[in-house]
Amino acid sequence: MTLTLDDIEAAQARVRGVALHTPLVYTQTLSRLSGREVFLKLENLQTTGSFKLRGALNRLHLLKERGEGTRVVAASAGNHAQGVAFAATYLDIPAIIVMPQGASISKQMATSSYGAEIILHGRDLSESLERARELEGQGYVFIHPYDDLEVIAGQGTMGLEILEDLPGVDTMIVPVGGGGLATGTALALKGRKPQVAVIGVQAASVPSLAAALEKGAPTLVPAPLTLADGIRVPRVGDLTFPRLQELLQEVVLVKEMEIAQALLFLLEGKKVLAEGAGAAATAAFLGPLKDRDLGKQVVLVVSGGNIDIPLLERVLPRALLERRRLWSLRVTLSDAPGALGRLATLLGEQGANILHLFHDRLAPELPLDYTRVELNLETRDQEHGETVLQALRDAGYQVDEKP
Repeated sequence: MTLTLDDIEAAQARVRGVALHTPLVYTQTLSRLSGREVFLKLENLQTTGSFKLRGALNRLHLLKERGEGTRVVAASAGNHAQGVAFAATYLDIPAIIVMPQGASISKQMATSSYGAEIILHGRDLSESLERARELEGQGYVFIHPYDDLEVIAGQGTMGLEILEDLPGVDTMIVPVGGGGLATGTALALKGRKPQVAVIGVQAASVPSLAAALEKGAPTLVPAPLTLADGIRVPRVGDLTFPRLQELLQEVVLVKEMEIAQALLFLLEGKKVLAEGAGAAATAAFLGPLKDRDLGKQVVLVVSGGNIDIPLLERVLPRALLERRRLWSLRVTLSDAPGALGRLATLLGEQGANILHLFHDRLAPELPLDYTRVELNLETRDQEHGETVLQALRDAGYQVDEKP
């Protein structure tokens, strides 16, 4: 069985009215920086928070139409779980989602709220998958997250929407995990406009497609933790790989800090909350692809927005530190009345904002009449921060940056 443009167009008719036609928004900042027209495809605003709903809806619709199963099972720690849960409830099909025992509480709650039964099983997704396959043997239909032609067709409906909203698109940049989204959207785009370039993006720490392209076949790679957990797939799909070989212009890899910077850019510059995988295309555009000729109109796919808030709270300060918008300093000063006030006054005069302050009198290497203050400062940029540092040193303070 092969997948065609007709299959994707039929899938669009099935999912219409349930899956949202998500916005394609122009970004003035990226357009100005790059000298081309840049748009964001906001699948983070999709029902359930990611593109995964499209594929799940199409697969379950067809399953119900053919009468091939009355209950389904899936294994997922995140977006696929929520997509299948929502689609199953909408179509009145009982669903079980097997999630790793360490799956985030927020994702467990979201999946449960969509109506699925949750089973927590296994230390990681591979053990959850084993449990889901056991249930498949008991009469449940297993819904694969990406290596399924009907799921791929559903994901491809996003490509049709891009062409409807931006017929002149020259390049689409899309994240790649197992390859379902990239395969479906590339087939949709090139089926109607063969000259469109499609570029895939992976986390540098989990380059499963890049490794497969090098070896000529899907191959297993290590899958360490990554900010882009939605594309943390150690082996690209058997069905998706040959189509990706054919359809993608290339695959680029992005580092963890590049993903973090893209998250910060999207949130601060466009008020777009993306998860790590959802920011991967923007990271590639700002990083490895920044000097490339991508044509006049470029679409960056923001594939999802289901990021845990505690993770976001850790990532954003790191990105600000890397961009030199935050500075973490140790300042030694005399332990005398008014000393701390004079330090704060000087920082205020320089336009620096004190975010956190810790007063340490007990460091054993300090003389008894001195104290140390640890500061987190907000500045406008690196030049402003260096001006603040120099002002402190000119005033006689001993200042060190915290590692």
